[in-house]
Amino acid sequence: MMRKVIFPAFLLLTATACGPPQSILHPEGPAAGNLSVIGWATFILLGVIAFVMWLLIGWAAVRRRGTLQEHEPYDEGGGQRWIFIGGLAIPFVVLCGLFVFAMERMSDFPISDHSVNPEIRIVGHQFWWEVQYLDGPVDEHFTTANEIHIPVGKPVDLLLESADVIHSFWVPSLHGKMQLIPGQPNYLRIEASRPGEFPGQCAEYCGEQHAHMRILVVAQTPEEYALWRQNQLKPAVVPQDADAAYGQQVFDDGPCALCHTVRGTPANGKVAPDLTHLASRKYIGANSFLNDKADLGGWITHAQTLKPGCEMPNLTFFDGRDLRALIDYLEVLK
Repeated sequence: MMRKVIFPAFLLLTATACGPPQSILHPEGPAAGNLSVIGWATFILLGVIAFVMWLLIGWAAVRRRGTLQEHEPYDEGGGQRWIFIGGLAIPFVVLCGLFVFAMERMSDFPISDHSVNPEIRIVGHQFWWEVQYLDGPVDEHFTTANEIHIPVGKPVDLLLESADVIHSFWVPSLHGKMQLIPGQPNYLRIEASRPGEFPGQCAEYCGEQHAHMRILVVAQTPEEYALWRQNQLKPAVVPQDADAAYGQQVFDDGPCALCHTVRGTPANGKVAPDLTHLASRKYIGANSFLNDKADLGGWITHAQTLKPGCEMPNLTFFDGRDLRALIDYLEVLK
């Protein structure tokens, strides 16, 4: 019976330790590397302590106890000595050593220099991320949402702000958590050591859809990043297909243009994510759904069903033709 319980529990434990996508134990940058070393050291040290404690508990449970003679004193102070050693002295030494080790590792922690102009400004909203690229001249600034692109091997300074409540920016593979506090700008420096996609999310409860306030950092080679940035600077693509062109008219004449911006068109809303290059992103809905026809249609018409409490309303008044044309238009915004 015991084997039937322990074996599945062991399989579950090993399965949960197989490198989930969001883990400080799988670093992909200098800052996360320091955190990973601290994490592994703490895990191993506490594992050793727990093992020793279980051995002592087992020994105390099975050892033979002598019979206490009436003329013998009940306690000669040995118990108090071991309580002092095991309950105070050993924990003090262990915690002090761990503290010194962590401080030594964190002394090399890459922290953003506040005197340097940040390259990316990230604003947390309920429940999505506004990403503003501020590097270079003003006419080369642009805004996107929920997806951050950075070049590999280059430190990138982030300015973190909140538009409403307290949020927390956390991409475990690249850095630790940093709060976004209304009226209080915070700074962070991230760097990726290899190309790839590194998921993260808000790590401070911020409302009903906190768990679905996700972010994706895409690290690219310098050449790929330069091409991506060059494309982002362009205005929206002018649709050539008749259905997509009609979809743009639906977008501009309907409620979409009141909330969203599409650069190069009359749509200039500032409430919701910039959609100028929406089709170049992998996900929608703060990285909660794939960016494909089915999910786009579901998000447009039933956002409140998919993410109750988000700012996007249900737009169920679109008929079939208008909805298909609108989706066709959004899919050309690359």
